[in-house]
Formats: sequence, structure tokens, C-alpha cells
Amino acid sequence: MLMRTDPFRELDRLAQQLMGPGTWTRPSPMPMDAYREGDEYVVAFDIPGVSSDAIDIDVERNMLTVKAERRPVTKADDVQMELSERPLGVFSRQIVLADTLDTERIQADYEAGVLTLRIPIAERAKPRKVAISVGGDRKEISG
Repeated sequence: MLMRTDPFRELDRLAQQLMGPGTWTRPSPMPMDAYREGDEYVVAFDIPGVSSDAIDIDVERNMLTVKAERRPVTKADDVQMELSERPLGVFSRQIVLADTLDTERIQADYEAGVLTLRIPIAERAKPRKVAISVGGDRKEISG
């Protein structure tokens, strides 16, 4: 089994704790996976604990921007927080999409804390056969 390690992951987590939650002007990054599945490009973002109405997806030309905000849960007055490790605030990710993707037909689905975007590959980018004409009117030019 192949494992990919990130030596800076713990440093990033520590820096995020020290800097506080993400804001709209300085959002925190969100983890994602991206892969091709048949004729679609799939991007999955982990944003557990975020309601679907707190997610914003924009496409401008070939730039895809996903922003989400995890708000604190309102608690009763007599609740005393003992431990809080789940980050709150604004999370964002920007991806430059290839011209071969059809940004007009992006589908978004949010289930179990995972936002999945399916971006179809444009028809013009799919492989196609080119017909060859045989014979036809050939003329020879002599000089």
C-alpha cells in the first residue's frame, strides 16, 4: 500500500489554531479529492457540519470557487465548553478548470458532509473519428 505523507500537516493544523477561524477575507483551506470518472471530472470537498445553505459555488470563466461557513452551534446558557477542536469560520478552495470541461453543466450534491461536484468533459474535447474520403475528383496538374 502506498501512503502519501505531508510533513507540514501538523504545522498547518497548529498555525490554524493559533490564527483562529477563517474569515471571508482570509478563509481556511478545505480538503478535497479530484479524479476523472468516465466522461466526468469529479471534485469532492470535505465540509462536515456545514449546512447546504452556507455553501457558495461560483464559476467565472475557468475559475471554480467553493466557499463554506461553519457557524457555532447555539448552546444553552448553562453549557460550559470543555474541548473545542472542530474549526469554525469560513473555508474556501479555488480550482482552475481546463478549457476541456463543460462549466455550464456542473452538478453539485451534498451528502454526509461531502460536497461532490461533477463536471462533464466538453464534447469538443472527447476523442472522435475523422472520416477519410477515398477517390473523389483528383486532377493532376502537369507543368
